[in-house]
Amino acid sequence: MLRRMRTTLSLDDDVAALLARAQKTRKASLKDVVNNALRHGLHAMVKPPPRRARFETKAVSLGKCLLGNLDDVAEALAIAEGEAFR
Repeated sequence: MLRRMRTTLSLDDDVAALLARAQKTRKASLKDVVNNALRHGLHAMVKPPPRRARFETKAVSLGKCLLGNLDDVAEALAIAEGEAFR
């Protein structure tokens, strides 16, 4: 059973202009244009977004670590920047 709903809408100026343009282009009633626009827009809003391609980062070998231990930041900076760091 098809139920019809009668309602009043307040449209923004840009939306009203687009509706008027669509109505003129399609030579259709305002009711038909609004129903088609809502139908298409609502279908687009409720369908799940398209799946995005999986992104993978390729691993690159950086070679052997030149510092013995990276746990001690002060020691790592002293080795990298020289003893002037301390």
